[in-house]
Amino acid sequence: MNSAALAVSAPTTPHEVLARVFAQYPLEVASAQGVWLVSRTGRSVLDLYGGHAVAALGYGHPGWTQALTAQARSCQFQSNAVAMDVRTRAAQRLVRFTGLGLDTVFFVNSGAEANENALRMAFRMTGRTHVAAVEHAFHGRTAAAAAVTWGAKEKWYGFPRTPFDVSFMARRDADAIARHVTEKTAAVIVEPVQGLAGAFDLGAPFLEALRERCRQTGALLIFDEVQCGVGRSGHPFAANLYGVTPDMITTAKALGNGFPCAALMMSERVAQALAIDALGTTFGGGPLACAAIEAVIEAIESEKLLENVRRIAARIRERCIVGPVTGHQGAGLLIGLTTSRPAREVQAELLQRDILTGTSADARVLRLLAPFILEEQHVELLRAALAAIPA
Repeated sequence: MNSAALAVSAPTTPHEVLARVFAQYPLEVASAQGVWLVSRTGRSVLDLYGGHAVAALGYGHPGWTQALTAQARSCQFQSNAVAMDVRTRAAQRLVRFTGLGLDTVFFVNSGAEANENALRMAFRMTGRTHVAAVEHAFHGRTAAAAAVTWGAKEKWYGFPRTPFDVSFMARRDADAIARHVTEKTAAVIVEPVQGLAGAFDLGAPFLEALRERCRQTGALLIFDEVQCGVGRSGHPFAANLYGVTPDMITTAKALGNGFPCAALMMSERVAQALAIDALGTTFGGGPLACAAIEAVIEAIESEKLLENVRRIAARIRERCIVGPVTGHQGAGLLIGLTTSRPAREVQAELLQRDILTGTSADARVLRLLAPFILEEQHVELLRAALAAIPA
């Protein structure tokens, strides 16, 4: 999480024992149901931010709740030192859902951890020392993930040095790729749709050019789909949307609908480089996490939520260019609404009207990361609220 995504405000009640590292909305949530958050005072707020793109199924989803409850009663945890059917089922379900031939899954706990392991595999396989990333990217706050995050070193990185060489290429600049991706490059890591940067869509031509250059140089292509994956684009992954298959996909957030989990999906080429103890985790692939993953994919498929994402996203783009909103960008329900004045001001006025949204690293982009169960009536509430806000 990055503080750029939050409105700076004191919490409604003091929580002095918590580390003061997060800016917070002037809202304290007591409960939630569907797409609605409820405060301690009984105020209902429409959640179009989903806890940083996490609450894909919204709140209180019966299938997800039942799956976690049943697994907790059966066995709440065992490590990867023992086989568990629920872990195998979750991996198989994820592979089938993805449908890209990335048929080996390593479960971890967070997107940053998935990115760390993807980069580790690239270095182990190539013996090289350089990674190419993209300007404005956000990949996490751990040592390697933050090293490929745009601006982290200058703002908050904190480590005395990065663990490898990094260069950043301009977004959508296909001509810059050859300068950054060479025979010294172990990996290219890219968000197909950049999240924190304001739902910025890198587009098929740029991603295809990265794929081809990686083939030419032997570098591995990593798609960071922590935010844009698991249905948020209206397809299983943005890789499906753009027709570009990387060597590895990392994902988290929507994967567990709030239960901490993440996955690294690998091509056969990468999987062949694995060996015992090449990767490790204590909590990754725990049975509760795997039950959550199964339930999320089951709901997306059985409730036709990919179709709903595409339909509702199209309606937002059609209906909500009103008031201070001048345009849109992104894919699916990873939407950036461009604004005529600072997005933080618009965000604050929407919250006064009981609608929660996010901002981004782009001061003129309001970010929407709504649950996949959003309906037309909720879009109309957003439209009405935006129309009431001065441009």
